[in-house]
Parts: sequence; structure tokens; C-alpha cells
Amino acid sequence: MEALAARLDEFCAALSREPDFDAAELQAYDTADLHILSAAAERIRAAAPGTVVTIGDRHGALTLGAAGVLGAEAVRCYQDPLLGERALAANAERLGLSDRVESEPLGPELLAAAETVLVQLPRGLEALDEIAWTIARFASPTVRVFAGGRVKHMTRAQNDVLGRYFGDVTAGLGWRKSRVLQAAEPLPTVPGSEPPFPKWGRDRELSFGLAAFGATFGGTKLDHGSRLLLDTFEGGPHGARWADIAPDAHVFDLGCGSGVLAVSAALALPASRVIASDQSDAAVRSAALTADAAGVGERVAIHRADGAEAVHDAWADLVLLNPPFHTGATVHAGVAHRLIRDCARVLRPGGELRIVFNSHLAYRPLLERVIGPVTQLARDATFTVLAVTKR
Repeated sequence: MEALAARLDEFCAALSREPDFDAAELQAYDTADLHILSAAAERIRAAAPGTVVTIGDRHGALTLGAAGVLGAEAVRCYQDPLLGERALAANAERLGLSDRVESEPLGPELLAAAETVLVQLPRGLEALDEIAWTIARFASPTVRVFAGGRVKHMTRAQNDVLGRYFGDVTAGLGWRKSRVLQAAEPLPTVPGSEPPFPKWGRDRELSFGLAAFGATFGGTKLDHGSRLLLDTFEGGPHGARWADIAPDAHVFDLGCGSGVLAVSAALALPASRVIASDQSDAAVRSAALTADAAGVGERVAIHRADGAEAVHDAWADLVLLNPPFHTGATVHAGVAHRLIRDCARVLRPGGELRIVFNSHLAYRPLLERVIGPVTQLARDATFTVLAVTKR
């Protein structure tokens, strides 16, 4: 294994994260990628074209390693984050492997005739549940799944999720702080049963339901940060309420998740124009269902996009932002900094960014520098909500 891992390591060292967020301490692959590829190497080398699939490949290590080092052809891949999809495409172009790989949505086209599926284990169990169900439902009956991750992010519950859909689930030995689970013998689907996703949930403070596919941030629940941000539109001495905002305002929900902020704005401002965007495929699909069920689907334009690229300069009167503070499993404030700079571009002079974030994060100096004056609207033990006016 060590010799093959060394070859894979050398190959993957040439991969780039671009155009995804990059920093000196981040890289485009880790030992889990090497471990998954090494564990599946024999099957990949023997695979017929179109029978190897990757899911959750962050920047191309699994897909391009399978094609460029192990000889797989017609590798199909699914990535929830748009920037990961773009990074894989850019790496494939640079390495001359574009004709060996193809991106597909998570569904039957991705898994048709799949015999070997390589999975970077997602952070959430709901995301893994959707992935495992989809593989078991649509892949070949003789499929074998190689699902790996860093040991510090793995739990026994991941084995249990795979065990809902596969009759044979085993855990391999750890290697360089990574581990690979293998799953085979997909269990038969009950005839007429509904897919487990999307799921729906309700909150007593919302007049509409929330849809969520597996990888959607917050799932079917109203997360605490968004709840605190929405509360500031209901009153308070400093912040504008919904009634104080022009009814035909241009509103942008950046990083929309299940669509709770965008739909809330569309319902409160019936003449408004609302754009929502997220780089997550699961989030965009969830937000579209949430908006449709709330009766505002035709008024909320939803885009899978990198940051605010779907919005023109100085378009927005109001931007709503509950930014992530991690990239993958790594906590890094640079992701939010990038989104804040996007807000500065799309806000019109006098427009407002309303942002909620973990209270220990020092975003205020950046907000004042790149956007304008800041007013604190709410703060609790965990979150802070600020209103920032574009100068």
C-alpha cells in the first residue's frame, strides 16, 4: 500500500484548490483520499468504463486519482459544493484528463451500472443517509462502496447509517489518521416506498415549512443564528423592521441554505424582488422547494453560485447573511471575509447588510472598513446580529 500511496501522493500534490477559497494551511487533498484510492485500487484497475463513481470529492483527488493513476475511464462524479466542482474541472483540464471524467447530479444517472463508488464521508449524517440510499437504490447490485475520512471526524453512527442500506458493512484499519468503511450487498427497496429526502419540518415562529436535502445547512430546523436575525426585523430600537423597508426593495439572501431568510423576506415584502444563492446543490434544491411551498416560488430567483456572482453591482437594498465559518471540516474565517467583500459590491449606497455570526469572531472591523457604519442589533451568548450601512 505504501508504494501506491506514494504514487498517489505525488499525483495529488499537483492539484489546486482554485477557484475555491485557498490559504497556506489548506490543501486540495488529504490522507483519506489516498487511503480510499489505495483500498479500492484493485477494483478500479479492473473496472469497465463508466462503472467507477465518486461522491463528495472535494477538489478532484478521488476522481482524477482513479483516472490518472489507476486507469479508470468515464468516471462519473457528484460534488455538492459548486467550488469543488469547478476546482475538479480545472484540475482535470490542466492534467489532460477532462475526457475521462463527467459531473452528474446525485441520482440515477450518476449511479447507473456503478460497481465501485468512492465517497469522502460528509460532515453530517443526513448527507450520508441520502448518499447511501441513492447508491443502494440506483447502483449495480454488486456495487462496493469505499467511504473514508479522517478518524477525528468519524463516528460509529456512520457505520449504522450505511447499515440501513447495505447488508455488509466493515471498517478497515486506520492509516495515517484516516479510515475507510466498505459497504456491499445493497438491501432491496420496499416497493412503492418514498425516497427519504427531501425532508420537511416546521417551526412555531414560521408560517411556512422548510424542505431539506441531506447536505443542507440546518436541515429542516430554523437554526439559532437565523432565528436571532429574523427577530431583529420584528422590532427593537435600532434596526429597521420589515414595515420600515420599502415594499419593492431588492433583497439578496447570500448563502441561502433551505431558503428561510429569502422566503421570510418575500412574504414580508410582497412587492420585493428577491434573489437567493448558495454554492451547495442540496441547499439550492431545498430553497426552491421551500419557496414553492410558501407560495413565493415565482418571486424568489434561486441560483447555485459562488458568493454573490449572480447579482449585479449595487443591485441590493438589503443583503441577508448568515455566513459559514468553515471550509469543509476546517474552521477558517476567510470564507466569511470573502462573502463580506461580495456584499460590499452588490449593495447600493445606503443599502444595508444584516449579518449574524458567532460572537467571538472579529468581523466588525472588516465590515466597517469595506462596507460602512455598523450598528449592533442583538447579541446573546452565541451570536451577534449587526446592521451595516453601505457608505
